[in-house]
Amino acid sequence: MSDIAEKTASATRWSSLTEIAIRFVLPIVNVVLARLLTPEAFGVVATITMIVSFAEIFTDAGFQKYLIQHDFCDEEELNQNTNVAFWTNLIVSLFLWGLIVVFSEQLADLVGNHGLGIVVSVSAASLPLLAFSSIQMARFKRNFDFKSLFFVRLGSMFIPIVVTIPIAYVYHSYWALIIGTLAGNLFNAVVLTWKSSWKPRIYYSWRQFKEMFSYSWWILLESVSTWLNSYMDTFIVSLFLTTYYVGLYKTSMVTVNQITSIIVSATSMPLFVALSRLKNNKPELCATYNNYMSAIAMFVLPLSAGMWFFRDFITSVLLGDQWGEAADFIGLWGLLSSISLLLGTYANGLYNAVGKTYLSFVVALINLVFMLLLLPITAPMGFESLYVSRSLLRLAFVAVQIAMMILVFRYPIVKLIKQFVPAAVCTLIMSLVAIFIQPLSLSAFWQLMSVAVCVLVYFIVANVFFRKELVLSFETIGIGKTLVNKLLRRNERS
Repeated sequence: MSDIAEKTASATRWSSLTEIAIRFVLPIVNVVLARLLTPEAFGVVATITMIVSFAEIFTDAGFQKYLIQHDFCDEEELNQNTNVAFWTNLIVSLFLWGLIVVFSEQLADLVGNHGLGIVVSVSAASLPLLAFSSIQMARFKRNFDFKSLFFVRLGSMFIPIVVTIPIAYVYHSYWALIIGTLAGNLFNAVVLTWKSSWKPRIYYSWRQFKEMFSYSWWILLESVSTWLNSYMDTFIVSLFLTTYYVGLYKTSMVTVNQITSIIVSATSMPLFVALSRLKNNKPELCATYNNYMSAIAMFVLPLSAGMWFFRDFITSVLLGDQWGEAADFIGLWGLLSSISLLLGTYANGLYNAVGKTYLSFVVALINLVFMLLLLPITAPMGFESLYVSRSLLRLAFVAVQIAMMILVFRYPIVKLIKQFVPAAVCTLIMSLVAIFIQPLSLSAFWQLMSVAVCVLVYFIVANVFFRKELVLSFETIGIGKTLVNKLLRRNERS
């Protein structure tokens, strides 16, 4: 087994364990918080997060990915570049925090939270904490040390339990979410620095900064575009609808994204690292990517279909009865997630791995233009028109991504789409069963039983007709040897 294959296998396993642990606890936390806090409270936090997350883009500027992707001459050069990245990020974050504090009231008014400038100022304290831990995290990822990151995340995921929930229980205020976020970021910064073998030292080089920025500025632009794609809709909603609908809108999206992220988060970074090592061998890079996507589709497609058919049940269980108006949005957003992930989201990692970072930026920019043209028209029509149009924009994103992969990257897209056939067939059969039994499930218990039946049908069909693909899918998310491991080992023999 090659060293890359072995490290990739370990990285995928530990990354998977991390996400499994977090996704086991996080839904429980969200269930509790959704019952302690109102949609209005989530709406306030969503709009303030919009401000802080924009500033956060500039506290990293793509340096983390540069440190992971770049081939350095020796350890000393790596350490020098790490120091340059660290001090740049920290200084920029402190400057931006100060700027936000000075203009906090104006920023609060801009997003419709009049008189909440203090909330904006306190939330922005996350910036130096994130900047402090970002470079440390890059070092762990570059070294495939996802085991250490697992234990750090394992500790931080209990922060909401010991900080956020008690505050929410006592005060029923958005402060619970804000203070909990700060506590989590502080924990990560302290523990990552303590566990890391690399420690910051006084060193800076403008030459190395320019070299890093020549790679990272496209990532920075992509991040700005991604932020605009992620939060411009929130800003538009806050202009035309109430804080209640802002909370309803953003929480619905977050709920779905948290469900799918257990797969995405566990697989995206190990895949990016592996593809970075194969960047000079396009045929093997494409083969690895295609097979990886095939395995991921075996989980993503049935998951998204299930979110549509059981949207009312999912909303009731995860959020509570006061969030019932969000059910259709959760279902539609979840249904389109599979297409968006398999033919869109993962492609950005592919571009970054081979150094074509500008492609992700161009795709995000085009998607942003579509959003700015459509949402100001549909948002004034009401919440339903808003979420339908926003969901359909995911298909536009996929279309642009496919065009980019074909025309610019010259990717064999047909071979990629063929990889989804096994998962699509199994999902179709499962969906037919869901259509028949779901209307018969009149209670929560029978809804749960219906979900169990659909899951059972899916895996029976997959095991009978596509056993090989099913096994590979489990291996890819870290159960046993990974797909990348097997591919690289095969390449060694050939």
